[in-house]
Amino acid sequence: MRLVHGLLFFPFWLLIGISNAQSAGFEELKSLELIDQIYEHLDLYFVDDVTHGKLSKTAIDAMLNELDPYTVFYHEANIEDYKLMTTGQYGGIGATLGKIDEGTFITNVYENSPAQKGGLLAGDKILRIDNKTILQKTTDEISNALKGPKGTGVSLEIQRGERIMTMNLSRDEIKIPDIPFAGLINETTGYIGLSSFTQTAAEEVKKNLLDLQSKGMKNLIFDLRGNGGGLLLEAVKIVGFFVPKDQVVVTTKGRLKQENMIYKTQENPIAENISLVILIDENSASASEIVAGALQDLDRAVILGNTSYGKGLVQRTFDLKYGSKMKLTIAKYYTPSGRCVQRLDYYDQGITNVPKEIPDSLLQQFKTRNGRTVIDGRGVEPDVRIVDSLLSAFTKALIRKHMIFHFATQFHSTHTQIEAPEKFQLSKEDFNLFIAFVESQNFTFTSQEILLLEKIKDLLEKENNYAKNSESFEILQQQLRVPLALYFEKHRQEILPLLESEIVGRYYFDKGQSQYGFRNNRVLTKAAEIVNDQREYKTLLNIK
Repeated sequence: MRLVHGLLFFPFWLLIGISNAQSAGFEELKSLELIDQIYEHLDLYFVDDVTHGKLSKTAIDAMLNELDPYTVFYHEANIEDYKLMTTGQYGGIGATLGKIDEGTFITNVYENSPAQKGGLLAGDKILRIDNKTILQKTTDEISNALKGPKGTGVSLEIQRGERIMTMNLSRDEIKIPDIPFAGLINETTGYIGLSSFTQTAAEEVKKNLLDLQSKGMKNLIFDLRGNGGGLLLEAVKIVGFFVPKDQVVVTTKGRLKQENMIYKTQENPIAENISLVILIDENSASASEIVAGALQDLDRAVILGNTSYGKGLVQRTFDLKYGSKMKLTIAKYYTPSGRCVQRLDYYDQGITNVPKEIPDSLLQQFKTRNGRTVIDGRGVEPDVRIVDSLLSAFTKALIRKHMIFHFATQFHSTHTQIEAPEKFQLSKEDFNLFIAFVESQNFTFTSQEILLLEKIKDLLEKENNYAKNSESFEILQQQLRVPLALYFEKHRQEILPLLESEIVGRYYFDKGQSQYGFRNNRVLTKAAEIVNDQREYKTLLNIK
């Protein structure tokens, strides 16, 4: 600032800065005043009484939805959801729910939970909670009704087959295991599956790493498929088990300077020399991508599977008044090579209000420590792409109409026990019972070919061209119609593992399903081949 002819002269850029700040401040004040006035008028003049808590939460949720899916408000009534996200713990009965055929069913029961100890089973249909009907309630609303502080009671009226039963349960602290299963799959190859990055994730991985190494493990398959992420610091700790101390794992960059952070490994590694394959898929996100991306950039692990989700954003939780919390996006994160894996742009959605993928023209290439090329903006691309076989339309229809789920419920009701997960197999007679069960449920299936033929028929009828081709069409329709029994025979090999896995879960819970999943799994088979073949392993990582 300087004096010119007795007037104060401000640099032009400073005037712009002051103007922009004043403008932003005015818009903020104006918006708050309008919200206050609208709320006041609703309270004074709306035809019915206003439910203030519900109205304000709806308004807050709608406002945050304009930003990104990860900026979330946790009302005090939903604080158990926040606890579940950060700790893997919540107060409840230990069961998952699902909407099936217009009803709400128990779809899974956790081992040693109040639900299991109290006698609830997967397949039970919930009718009432604390003597209140659940009709017209969403799954989230029903789930929230089952959650609550440890020691509090809840009453469920359920239907099991033809029987109506009432069960009185006492809620407890439910801890969802970070690691559903870990063990040796052969003499030297270990497996650890991590389901989430809660406050105990790194501790659990470390404990299992040391245990497997004491049993002779030289190679590790680390499974992050379906892991939607969690706490960034837990991801940094886990990377530190495999790489030297003081190694940069991830960098965050935000609008505010204090959000620009560099996260390094803090301790000496405990598994620096084992061969490592990391499994990812399209549902591996956030902290999973930090682990996979960092170890890929450092050429410390072969990444196998499908391209990850592509969430390169960091959130922080802030405490609010009245026991509420707010989780909001504060930064983007970058792996050691300098790439950001964020796939969708939530901040430039245009008139469609749909986030767009970052265009190919803006993607950049980066180099790993050994000179391999990786790209940003598309999640973590695997070094070896392999996915489980795609299911047929027929099998998808069986799943969509819950035929496998309902048959497993029936099977469990008539079989008190089955063989261990690694040995259990459905007999041919049992599979035939499944076919008979599906047929008894009036299940129908229309193939894609028939659907396409019907569309062509509609088009020809609109053009008055169908009559002269009707005979040929009818012949083709007859040829394309296949009895259900032939579909079952054709797709038996893909239906059977799904059916067996669902049944195993009824007896041995999540751990049993993980054990069953090792059988005839082409992803795990390929991962084991890579870690046990040092030539292929080193070639993939460009190790000289």
